[in-house]
Amino acid sequence: MLIFRYLLKESLKSQVAIFFVLMAIFITLRFVRVLGDASDGDIPASLVVGFLALYSPVLASLVLPISVFLGIMLAYGRLYVDSEITVMKACGISEWYITRVMLVLSVLMMLITATVTLWLSPLSAESEYQLRDKATSEAGISAIIPGRFQQTGNDRAVIFVHDVNSDAEKPLKRIFLSQHQQDDDGETTVHVVYANEGDVTVGSNGAQTLVLNEGKQYEGNVAAKNYRIVEFDEYQIQISEQAPTESNRKMVAVPTLALIDDGSVEAIAELQWRIAIPLSLPFLVLIAVPLSAVDPRQGRFGKMFPAILLYLGYFLLLLASRRALEDGKIPVQIGLWWVHGIMLIIGVLLIARDRKTGSWFRSLWSHRT
Repeated sequence: MLIFRYLLKESLKSQVAIFFVLMAIFITLRFVRVLGDASDGDIPASLVVGFLALYSPVLASLVLPISVFLGIMLAYGRLYVDSEITVMKACGISEWYITRVMLVLSVLMMLITATVTLWLSPLSAESEYQLRDKATSEAGISAIIPGRFQQTGNDRAVIFVHDVNSDAEKPLKRIFLSQHQQDDDGETTVHVVYANEGDVTVGSNGAQTLVLNEGKQYEGNVAAKNYRIVEFDEYQIQISEQAPTESNRKMVAVPTLALIDDGSVEAIAELQWRIAIPLSLPFLVLIAVPLSAVDPRQGRFGKMFPAILLYLGYFLLLLASRRALEDGKIPVQIGLWWVHGIMLIIGVLLIARDRKTGSWFRSLWSHRT
């Protein structure tokens, strides 16, 4: 029991460390992307943290398998380098016992991963779609960035706002607006508007109108260089013509029970993919434990490269099978299951290579050849 707890502890420490490192890396990359969308005015800056939080479960479902795989590789690679596994084997602890311990851990990780992939991930994906729809529908004041030239949603004008005071009755301060219109003769008419304050109103149909107050309009022909100046108390321009429509949901946002009831090829492919992620953990354990056996002179990273190639091959095959299943090139009955079958065979062969069964197969093969 002491060895059992020790093996679990060493493996869990490595897995948790790798999980948080990978999550930090990928969330940072996602943060840069979301921040870029916010700086472009596609989403309000106040929703950046919300988008990151909703993306975390989807990312966690993909990071958990590789963290388990690399955690086992690094933990047992260290035990081999420090000759602890050699001492354990001398005391009767076999590689198959270590594999069984890791399979127990993989069952626990399967339950956690299945909860994320089957329930939490679709829920967070749907919430992200709803948040994006809300950001689109409320892209009035929140989408206007002070001190930056921005194009209106219908591409009719360019707006520059010096300051935004959300607490004021007219939150937009010192607004510059420019429009270019080309007539049938090819001549361009320029409309330049400057106002002290303004606001964005949303109509019943969702159309957005920019209302400017206390300003001047400069209108004229570029070629003729003659302009007309008009002072106004109120000036309106429509900056978004159509009401925001709900974005098309992908299968990733559909609840698992709804996928089961759907029965379409796309739904089956998504369902098998969600099952494949937690189901891959025991097969990864069967591969990781024997591949972590290294010579002390090789170092703990001695077999990391072929192990990572196997991992990448596994998940690339799953992705390719998912795409083929969606396109109708693979029967639903075969689906993604054949990839798991291949990895099971590879794992069993790696485990059995140093056992009596593996020695018997090698001797039989050598006699035949």
